[in-house]
Amino acid sequence: MPLKGLRVIDFGRYIAGPYCAALLADYGADVIRIEAPGGNDDRYTVPVADDGSGAMFLQMNRAKRCLTLKPGSPEGREIVRRLVRDTDVVVANLPHEALVKLGLDYDSLSAINPRIILATASAFGSEGPLARNVGFDAVGQAMSGAVHLTGTPDQPYRAQVNYVDFGTALHLAFGVMLALRERETTGKGQCVSGSLLGTALAMTNALTIDHALNGVERPPMGNRGFSSGPTDLFRTSDGWIVTQIVGNGIFARWAELVERPDLIDDARFASDILRGDNGAELSRIMQQWSSERTSADAIAELSAARVPAAPILRADEALAQPQVAAMGLVEPTSYPGTAALAPIIRAPVELSANAKAAMHRAPSVGEHSDAILKELGYDAEAISALRAQRII
Repeated sequence: MPLKGLRVIDFGRYIAGPYCAALLADYGADVIRIEAPGGNDDRYTVPVADDGSGAMFLQMNRAKRCLTLKPGSPEGREIVRRLVRDTDVVVANLPHEALVKLGLDYDSLSAINPRIILATASAFGSEGPLARNVGFDAVGQAMSGAVHLTGTPDQPYRAQVNYVDFGTALHLAFGVMLALRERETTGKGQCVSGSLLGTALAMTNALTIDHALNGVERPPMGNRGFSSGPTDLFRTSDGWIVTQIVGNGIFARWAELVERPDLIDDARFASDILRGDNGAELSRIMQQWSSERTSADAIAELSAARVPAAPILRADEALAQPQVAAMGLVEPTSYPGTAALAPIIRAPVELSANAKAAMHRAPSVGEHSDAILKELGYDAEAISALRAQRII
């Protein structure tokens, strides 16, 4: 396992921090999640277990150990100091002021361990007029232009999936690997910083480049694509499908399939951007074709013609696909008090020479506190005293 021997302390909350740490755990890092003695709020989002642990928590915190701790107390600060002394990476998507208050800012951590790498994420970074503001995923979506373009002229829409949070976590994990590589040369750690706004703008950058260079204000148009067509959602006789037709070759195959070869040489549809500009007509043609077929029949014909398309699936259908089983993406995992095994999906990246670490469930509240504190040199009496004081 590439990251075996790497220790990570995870002070993260919700997605951006915890998912970064989970990705490192997937490939062998020893990740210790720090929670308040009664558990953090993010543990209890969308409860799925008898103890209140939620669906997101089970995904974000697989393969981690849990130490409950009040890091702001004098005793808690000493525990943190001992942890940091032998740790490689600290993950903390907390506001900078909170990091300073808890002694988790880079200056404080590096004074204890010069090799430490701090990975931190915020809504807006540490500089600028919004630096002190807080935010979640939807804030990044809204301020990047994505929500405006996703909706209709009368109603903007945000994505239900927290892609800005996940994207920030991926960027943080990438930054941690860069910092680890640099440390091999310098022997010193550094601070890796990410932000929701930065991630969201990176993901919509083609839109902002388009506006800056072409001067075009793209209007919201629902599910229809503005830069290709027919890229849209279509109702079939028993459901919905999506097509994303990009490139002249795919467009020609689509036109032949729907028995409209005349469209291939139509000047209105000579390029992707023109097909986007005139996409309403292409979507009308595709909708008529789709209405006469079931979703399964439509996908079969589109796939045979090598036209990108897929059925619109519900959450319960998504993991039941034979393709998901063939790819080995789901790892059914037990957690105390759940009605069934949780279908966890870990890092969807495969290394030809290295396997992921063995799958372990997310920890219960403080499950590993005693073991971790013993590793730090605390004896049973000292641990009991910390528990009696509600430090752990």
